[in-house]
Amino acid sequence: MANSGLQLLGFALALLGWVGLVACTAIPQWQMSSYAGDNIITAQAMYKGLWMECITQSTGLMSCKSYDSVLALSAALQATRALMVVSLVLGFLAMFVATMGMKCTNCGVDDKVKKARIAMTGGIIFIVSGLAALVACSWYGHQIVTDFYSALVPMNLKYEFGSAIFIGWAGSALVILGGALLSCSCPGSEGKTGYRTPRSYPKPNSAKEYV
Repeated sequence: MANSGLQLLGFALALLGWVGLVACTAIPQWQMSSYAGDNIITAQAMYKGLWMECITQSTGLMSCKSYDSVLALSAALQATRALMVVSLVLGFLAMFVATMGMKCTNCGVDDKVKKARIAMTGGIIFIVSGLAALVACSWYGHQIVTDFYSALVPMNLKYEFGSAIFIGWAGSALVILGGALLSCSCPGSEGKTGYRTPRSYPKPNSAKEYV
């Protein structure tokens, strides 16, 4: 059965990765305007995120605008939104489940085997959360690469990877790693090798009783 130090390390990594996913979802730097080509104006930079798009002037002034219609967004952006929200909700749920199952906490049941199973469940939920965020970031990144190399997209409308995607990939890796360490809390042989009461064997029929 996993020790408390391994559980604490896994929980800390998963928590750090979840915070990174929250920041990744909130900031608008999912894709930034590309400066490839000769006739690119560098006086301003455009950023697009899951919830808004921003324009940064050369003076440092940034103005952002939220998307007006959800239905007008592309399918990749809508799917990325949904996956990131699901990832954050699952990660938040996994924190409570893993906290109840860790050895260093007193909440939950007192049985060590049951607590280990609860911690393992929290680790599995963390892994699912990290995989959802990993798929979302990879899907969005694939869409950026496809549009960048597409001949149908004008040069001034091409975008490159923003910092949010790299934060999302790093956060997903930390959440999956932390969940894997928590999943090592699977019940061992402690619950199976308990004390067994001795069996009572019947006396043979040939035994005689003497008064």
